[in-house]
Amino acid sequence: MTKAPSRTHGEELSVKPTDTADINDADVESHSQRTSTYAGQESHHPGKELAQADLSIDQPHDESVDPIAKEDYSTFTVGQKRAIVLAGSFAGWFSPMTGSIYFPALSLIANDLNVSDSQINITVTTYLIIQGLAPMMIAGFSDRAGRRPAYIICFTVYIIANLALALQNSYVALLVLRMLQSAGSSGTIALANGLVGDCITSSERGQYIAWASLASILGPTVSPLIGGLLVQYLDWHWIFWFLLILSGATFVPLFLFLPETCRNIVGDASVPPPWSSWNLTDSIRHRHRAQKGIEVDQEKLEKLRTNYKLTIPNPISTLVAMTDLETALILLATGLAMSLYYALSTGVSEVFSKVYGFDELHVSLIFISIGGGSIVAAFSTGFLVDWNYRRHAKRLDFPIAKNRETDLSNFPIELARMQIALPILICGALVTLGYGWMLDHKVSLAGPIVLLALFGYCITAGFQVLNVLMLDIYPGQPATATAANNVFRCLLGAAASAAITPMGNAIGRGWAYTILAVLFLLSILGPLAAVKYGMRWRREKKEKETRIRKAKAEKNNG
Repeated sequence: MTKAPSRTHGEELSVKPTDTADINDADVESHSQRTSTYAGQESHHPGKELAQADLSIDQPHDESVDPIAKEDYSTFTVGQKRAIVLAGSFAGWFSPMTGSIYFPALSLIANDLNVSDSQINITVTTYLIIQGLAPMMIAGFSDRAGRRPAYIICFTVYIIANLALALQNSYVALLVLRMLQSAGSSGTIALANGLVGDCITSSERGQYIAWASLASILGPTVSPLIGGLLVQYLDWHWIFWFLLILSGATFVPLFLFLPETCRNIVGDASVPPPWSSWNLTDSIRHRHRAQKGIEVDQEKLEKLRTNYKLTIPNPISTLVAMTDLETALILLATGLAMSLYYALSTGVSEVFSKVYGFDELHVSLIFISIGGGSIVAAFSTGFLVDWNYRRHAKRLDFPIAKNRETDLSNFPIELARMQIALPILICGALVTLGYGWMLDHKVSLAGPIVLLALFGYCITAGFQVLNVLMLDIYPGQPATATAANNVFRCLLGAAASAAITPMGNAIGRGWAYTILAVLFLLSILGPLAAVKYGMRWRREKKEKETRIRKAKAEKNNG
């Protein structure tokens, strides 16, 4: 039997059943045979797991392939990775915050501009539509041209929109400029997840995704309170002045210090970025590497520069991702999960002001319950996701290596992720149903507030896990995968936010939320199908991509 090449870089973790020894070469060589045994038979799971998920794979595959890459995935240190992810997370705060800070002021703005509640809700709907479509342009651009040029475009558009919004007093201007504001801010979520995909491997991704999404979770929690205070004591225009000041203060350090991470531009971050991605951090970092005698791999540099293109943003790569069957099934469930979130969030201002007689400040305090549940989800879900990954790896003798890219072709990643997501998502649907009927019967205030906290936990946790799964099945294009996710999330959220008030008026709030909850429960069947067939679909897609690459290479050589 041929011995697998030894590894000289990166730290490996033991995943043997004994948990007493490091992975050796024989373990790595034989792991794929053990994994293929798993792939060729029905999986056996205890009652707590998804019941008897049949993961049989009919497609042949090379059992001798080592799933662990020979080189480190990233040359960034752990501290640098955390700083990068937190910086991207804070920049990503502006997308959800800009939407949520607006909610407590909806009724006040409607009165000030002499329009109806339904008309002012259209500004929320159009904001969400653009929030779904705009990342399609910027995500593919960032995967090819780099994260930093994409951030510069996003913040420039966003700052200009905030200035114009702070100075206007027209419904039409509000509608149009909110769309421009959304176009600038919405790409930051995809870019934040792109930073995670650039630097973090699948085995560690759960906890880092939690940190990447922390600010975007805090945004909907804190921003309604900020918005309520601003409209209560100043004026609703000050919402946009506040966003202008905060975004400007964020953009300056981001422009100066955020390093370029896009793997198509800097590889494992051992290659200096091109002029379009210049920053102080990379300049200092590569100078220190040179002083230590660490030379740039010229072959790698030449290859990356040959493929580098500073192109005009376009949505093609995102549209292609959405045509993939497994991706589409996961995206539909994710989108409907977030449609519940937007339906509840949009309805809070109208419901609690009319049913419970709250003013703008007290309405904004209601969002703390949603945010509290979301924060708990942010700090707990990532550890559950990583724990379940390690549990499956240990059971299958699948090697885990820190800071090494892993081929998941023979690993049931869909099962590992959905075992965490499924019960949480079902609970979220049931909470939505109960919340609607509580409002319909005007029960004590404590009931809806408790359910909103549970709802915040369930939807945030479920969304996080599905988001991690999207990055797992699209490892080379994390921003594109997130942008595709964003399309479904925002378009379905826009539909829900526009429909929830008319539906509640027509058939009652109980039935309105029941319909949304049932639709979401049906959508969960899609990810469950991915659990059953996902490994086969991923392998078929990989084989197809390999054939296309070979055909192109033969054509170029011919």
